[in-house]
Amino acid sequence: MKKMIVRGGQKLAGEVTIGGAKNSTVALIPAAILADTPVKLDSVPNILDVQNLMRILKAMNVESSFRHGVLEIDPTQIKESSLPGDAIRSLRASYYFMGALLGKFGQATVSFPGGDNIGPRPIDQHIKGFKALGAKVEEDGNQVRITTGPEGLKGARVFFDLVSVGATINVLLAAVRAKGTTIMENVAREPEIIDLATFLNNMGAKIRGAGTNEIRIQGVDRLEAKNIHTVIPDRIEAGTYLAFAAANGEGVTVKNVIPEHLDPFISKMVEMGVKLEIGEDQIYVPGGDNLKPITITTSPFPGFATDLQQPITPLLMKAKGQSMIIDTLYPERVKHIAEMNRMGGNIASANGVITVQESRDLHGATVDACEIRAGVSLVGLGLMSHGTTVIENAEHILRGYDRIVEKFKGLSVDLEVVGN
Repeated sequence: MKKMIVRGGQKLAGEVTIGGAKNSTVALIPAAILADTPVKLDSVPNILDVQNLMRILKAMNVESSFRHGVLEIDPTQIKESSLPGDAIRSLRASYYFMGALLGKFGQATVSFPGGDNIGPRPIDQHIKGFKALGAKVEEDGNQVRITTGPEGLKGARVFFDLVSVGATINVLLAAVRAKGTTIMENVAREPEIIDLATFLNNMGAKIRGAGTNEIRIQGVDRLEAKNIHTVIPDRIEAGTYLAFAAANGEGVTVKNVIPEHLDPFISKMVEMGVKLEIGEDQIYVPGGDNLKPITITTSPFPGFATDLQQPITPLLMKAKGQSMIIDTLYPERVKHIAEMNRMGGNIASANGVITVQESRDLHGATVDACEIRAGVSLVGLGLMSHGTTVIENAEHILRGYDRIVEKFKGLSVDLEVVGN
């Protein structure tokens, strides 16, 4: 178990460059097995999730190498095999192999996925989409087995009952190699889905409408990678550093940002009274004082991202008054609350509403990183606190934040990770 040591009283100052999007990368890697040639991805974040996905690839006889942000994947010798259960269970996005394997081989057997414990995230919409394409889905214990008849997958119209990023990506991966045209309606519109569609289209896929609420896919027989694909910047990582810089900074420039991807987040920071200098691909934060409380309601893109409700919480604790957070996507995403209260935070949850009061007497404590975003929010709070904070289960943070210790060092902040 890894621990992260955070010494309070350190101010962020300087520059930080945002890495490739985690939520893109964990979809692009499974998508790579659909290719009939080797694939190369650039700006891949150095996170534990990438290492786990590489282990899953190896179990399928897919060679991969990762160096200096470049991930090379060779799926040309791929074989069907059972996937390593420990890697599958530790990574929610492993379920994207269902769609990719179904598109590649016409069948897939995958254990129920793991990942962060932030409440139920059912895969019923994924299964609905697979069935619409002609697949048969059987659940056996903790496994899902998906098969097709001799005619394989066929294009169909799929209407999702609710907007789901995971279901949109999974059914898209299956439909790319299906016969005929698939029309997916009420789909997610996240930038990471556009990134995935761009990657596939550059290999010869025929996908239109990514970024709107309807995606059309004309199935193809072959996908060939002809150039390197650069992963888009991580808007969640960017938002995290922006919030920490406003809460506890003395002038921070966040580089490699697509500001349009952060519009709802930026709007809320401005509403609080944070002054931002927004450039074409970078944002400067001088700091934040005399902040006003706000109300945040999370929703699918282009709304306020659920993954940013915890990282912005330390900033809300500086506002003079009561802020509220309503997470409509994952209302059970509240495991950070008890940990923050151990540090002197004044935060509570009742009836689906998180209330955050101004918190002046913050102090270090031993706390638990229950999941990625909860864990990183404790880093921000620890830097605002007196004394030292010890964050246990820090591997959760390392799953989602690219070279976090190195990047904070570039901001004049020393973090320490200890343990195995």
